[in-house]
Amino acid sequence: MAVTPELLVLRGVEASYGKAQVLFGIDLHVHQGEIVALIGANGAGKSTVLRIIAGLLRPLAGEVMFQGERLDHLPPHDIVSRGISLVPQYRRIFGSLTVEENLQVGGYVQRRNSRVMQEMLDEVYALFPVLARKRTTLGAVLSGGEQQMLSIARGLMARPTLLMLDEPSMGLAPRLVVEVFQDIRRVAQSGRTVLVVEQNAYAALSIAARGYVLENGQVALAGAAEELFHNDYVRKTYLAA
Repeated sequence: MAVTPELLVLRGVEASYGKAQVLFGIDLHVHQGEIVALIGANGAGKSTVLRIIAGLLRPLAGEVMFQGERLDHLPPHDIVSRGISLVPQYRRIFGSLTVEENLQVGGYVQRRNSRVMQEMLDEVYALFPVLARKRTTLGAVLSGGEQQMLSIARGLMARPTLLMLDEPSMGLAPRLVVEVFQDIRRVAQSGRTVLVVEQNAYAALSIAARGYVLENGQVALAGAAEELFHNDYVRKTYLAA
């Protein structure tokens, strides 16, 4: 099988919040067209990795490369315009705006091109028919699963090459977790590359091609998702019932 190009590469990334260092030499790569899961316990540094990639936090050391260009010196809006979109924890939709208005906010970088904006609306409505039916509904009255769906769809409105998801299962009932991860699989099948940070290791590894296990700000394990599923340490620590 041919190996697809490396879309995203992190080399030796270190990071801190104030005097507290939280990442220690992170090496990570994501190939074009794959789903990669970043799993680990709360506080392991998973979300910090996404913040570094998105430009929300500057690394102490190391580099972030995307499509062969270095990103870690750029402001967040430039990183979005280059094709990286972050769907944050806790959904953070605008409850006082309708579904479509939330999506239009997500497509802000396309605001001067009404044709592209409409194309993206059509695309996300095709991916998420529930949102199409509720386009005039206020975000505040959507169910938790629908709000997460809207959050993912809003991230897609920036037309990203790489979609990053931070704890998409957080606060959802088990049935809704299954639905959300089915949605993520559909997003990847539509041609997007996906990097998903998730404490629910079973759900994340179920849809991923590869995975990384973060512990104490370092990569403890990395490999094919299937291999991680059958790793005794991963099973005992992260997949135990």
